[in-house]
Parts: sequence; C-alpha cells; structure tokens
Amino acid sequence: MSALIAKFYPMLIVDNLSRFIFWAILLFGALIAVYSFRFMKEKEGLAKYYLYLIFTIIASLGVVLSNNLILLLVFWGFLGFTLYSLINIEASASATAKKTLIIVGGTDTLMLLGIAIIWNLSQTFRIDQMRIALDQPIAVFAYILLACACFAKAGALPFHSWVPDCAKDAPLPVVALLPASLDKLLGIYLLVRLSLNIFVMNNAMNLFLMIVGAVTIVAAVIMALVQHDLKRLLGYHAVSQVGYMVLGIGTGSLIGIAGSIFHMLNNAIYKSCLFLTAGDVESQTKTTDLDMLGGLAKFMPITFAGALIASFSISGVPPFNGFVSKWMIYQGLVERIAAQKTVVISVLCLLAAMFGSALTLASFMKLIHAAFLGTEGAHKKVSEVHWTMWLPVMILALLCAVFGIFAKQIPLNKFVFPAVGAGEFVGFWASSWATLLILFGILIGFLIYFLGNTKGLIREDNNYIGGGAVGQDERVSGVDFYNAIRELKFFKYLYKKEEGKYFDIYEQGKNLLGFVGKLFQFLHNGVLPTYLVWALLGTAVLFLTLIR
Repeated sequence: MSALIAKFYPMLIVDNLSRFIFWAILLFGALIAVYSFRFMKEKEGLAKYYLYLIFTIIASLGVVLSNNLILLLVFWGFLGFTLYSLINIEASASATAKKTLIIVGGTDTLMLLGIAIIWNLSQTFRIDQMRIALDQPIAVFAYILLACACFAKAGALPFHSWVPDCAKDAPLPVVALLPASLDKLLGIYLLVRLSLNIFVMNNAMNLFLMIVGAVTIVAAVIMALVQHDLKRLLGYHAVSQVGYMVLGIGTGSLIGIAGSIFHMLNNAIYKSCLFLTAGDVESQTKTTDLDMLGGLAKFMPITFAGALIASFSISGVPPFNGFVSKWMIYQGLVERIAAQKTVVISVLCLLAAMFGSALTLASFMKLIHAAFLGTEGAHKKVSEVHWTMWLPVMILALLCAVFGIFAKQIPLNKFVFPAVGAGEFVGFWASSWATLLILFGILIGFLIYFLGNTKGLIREDNNYIGGGAVGQDERVSGVDFYNAIRELKFFKYLYKKEEGKYFDIYEQGKNLLGFVGKLFQFLHNGVLPTYLVWALLGTAVLFLTLIR
C-alpha cells in the first residue's frame, strides 16, 4: 500500500492553498444539498440531480488536488459535462445549457493547447516543478490560453454571457453551487496557480489581468443596475465580482493577491447566500420579477435578514467580509502606485474598482427595496420558507459577519495568508472596534427614533421620489430607481448593444460561423463548371508556388 501511495503521490498537491479550497468546496456542497431537499422535491429527475451534484463535488476536489496538468484537465473537462447536465435538469434551460457547454468547453480546448505548449517548454506536467518565465512569445501565448479557460470558468469578460443566462434559467440550487461558488473558486484557484506557481509573472501580464478585471467590474455592474429580474441582476453581479479577483491577482502584490483569494472565498459565501434567498422568494411567490415583488420583509423576515447582510457584504459595507477583501485589493493597487509601476493605469483601475463598489451598493438598494420593502406586489401574502431552506442562508449570512468582524483572526491568518505567504496590511483596520462603533451608532439611531415617537415628534407626509410627490395609494417600487440612466446617450447606446447581444461572444461566434457557412455554401453550389474553375485556380496557385 505504501508503495502504491508513493507511486501516485506526485499526482497530488496538498498545500495551504488547495487545502482551504478543498474544505470550502465541501462546505458549499453540503449547504446546497440541504437546501435542495426542499427546493427540488417536486422536480423531475431528482436521482440524476443528486448524482450530478456528487460528481460535481468530487471533480471539483480533483481539480484543486491535482499536481499533474493532464489529471487537472480531465477533472476540469468533466466539470463541463456536470455543469451542462445540472443546468439541463430544468427543461426550459436546454438552450442555456448548450450555450454554457460551448463557451466553457470551447475554452477547455484552449487550455489543452496551452498545456501542450507548457510541456514543450518545461518537459513536465507536474505543477510543483514548473517555473516558466514569460520572456518569450510562446510562453505568453500559453499563459493567455490557460487564463481564458480560467476566465470562462469564473465568468469574467469576454466569456461571461453564460452566467446571467444560467442565473435566470437554471434551478436556483445549481446556480448557487456552480456559477456563484464552485466555478468561481476553481477558476480563480487555477489563475492563482498560473500566476504564482507555473509562470513567473511580468509587468505586461499583470497589466493584462488588471485591465480585464477593471473592465469586468464596471461593465457588468452597469448592466446589473437596470435589470428587472432578481436572478439576472444577481447573475451580472456574479460576473462583476470576478473582476475584483482578477484585478487583485494582476496587482502582483502579495496583499493584493491575498485580497483576491479572500474575495474569492467571500464572493462564494455572499453570492451563494443571495442566490439562495432568491430561491426562497421564488419558491414562495412563484416569480423573481422585481416588478411583481415587494413588502416581503414582514412575511419572510429570516430570508430578508440573510439578503440584507449578503447585500451589505457584496457592496463592501463594513464590518462585513466583502469590505475587507476589497480593501486589501485596493491596497495592492496603492502599492503599485507607490512603487511607480504604470501609475496611470493603476489609478484608473483603482477608480474603476471603487466606482464599481458604489454602483453595487446602488443596485442592491434597488433589489432590497423592490423585493422586500415598500408595499406588497402582485403576489399573495406568503410565509417564511421551511427551515432546510433558511438554515443554509443564515449560516452563510453569519459567515459574512464573522469573516468580516474577525477577518484577521480567522480567515486571513488561518487560510489566506498561509496560502500566499503574506501577513501584513499596508494600512490599519481594527474590525472589532469598528463593529462596536457601528453598533453604537445604530443604537443611538434607534434611541432617537423611539424618543421622537413617544414625544409625538414624528409626522406623516406624502411619499416623495426624487423631489416629486407620489400619491399615498400609489405603489412605490425600487425597480425604476435608475431607469433615467437608460436615457443618457452613452448608456442608451451601451444597453442597446447589450440587448442586441453585441458583447456576447457566443452570439457573435454563431454569427461568424453563419457567415462562413454561407460563404462556403456560395462557393460550393453544386454546379460543375464552378468546381472546375476552383480546381484550375488551385492548380495555378500550386504551379506559381512551386516555380518560385
């Protein structure tokens, strides 16, 4: 037995990075399984669903433990099959499943080519024996090929379009497990491996990652801002958050890379929580159209609390975990600026990241108001979901708070810093003291409210939106908060192009293939004289080539 283990042990890598992602995969898999017991109980094909779920978790563990690129590719490719199968559990999602398979599977072929180039450069498939300098074009090409596979798996631009479609059409537990958590963990895990272990990064590749990250943040959050479907809005935010992770790796700074890994974990926590709350809403109201929702906080208080905490976290509001990881990424950018490394681009990326965080907060104000606050929507009065559905939500919401308040003591010192060898912040953030001050401020606010109420200092008045009065009986929804943005010339053009699928690599690929097909159809029309002309022209070209 020992000889067998010794023979195959080089195929596995168990270090600080793979170890904590291993346990994260098991955690999210277990929570989604518990949630699925109730949510999926009336769906068809449950045996297949749970079988694919188990295969997905096993293959994900295989990816993070693989020390051999061929073994990693096998598990990675198998995950494309399980992703397709899980999305296709919902009969209406077959088109989305096909689109996802083509985008993710297509980049898997790029990954295969990149691995072949790596073998040619290093003469090994073992990750722990590779350190390839990006000092020649072929090495840069290999890195970009593998990075594209990471971008597609995680959902970064330009391979992002499957994520919002999957979020809208696939069953909610599938979305919460794959594009919200596991696919992000795996995509960013491999990108970190590429950047820290397989390749020796240079400034040009760091800039490439930074630009991809910054564009992903801003473009996706702008699209999320005007969505009317709860799941599609969350889908665009799942894309936007990947931008922070890619940006953090691109800083080339240990604190920035640590922030990226921490944000990868945080995103999986709060994004899964948000999708599960969307599942709670859908299961009770039978809709995720924000126009039809409203006033759910009084009927579903636990779901509302989970959604509110996760919304604060994804928006980077202290003291929750999303704030800490974003702050670390900002510090990585500040380090680049201080070191005079491409200052202009670094400043622009920093502004893009902060701007994206502000727009994220704005869009979640819209979501929370439209779904949970205000007056009731078209749905009937509902009740809170079964405990097997709200328990995973509250566990994830609790992690958002614990990993923010005790960020350095628990996730950073125990998981993140050991994975990258970083252990010091550039700035100072006392999360426990900040939490106490925030709670103290909230307490003072409640005291002012109650004192004012008892002394009759509160008065009722008309509703106002943007300075304009709204009738007392008129329903006010957060859905239309940012519709004015659509009328701005630049954004109107941008949204029109997005609706026309101009930024969808899948649709543009279909158009290109259609054009090529029509071209060949025109050239090969079945008319014999046409073929004779082509044969004559081909012979002439060969003759001229050989004469030279």
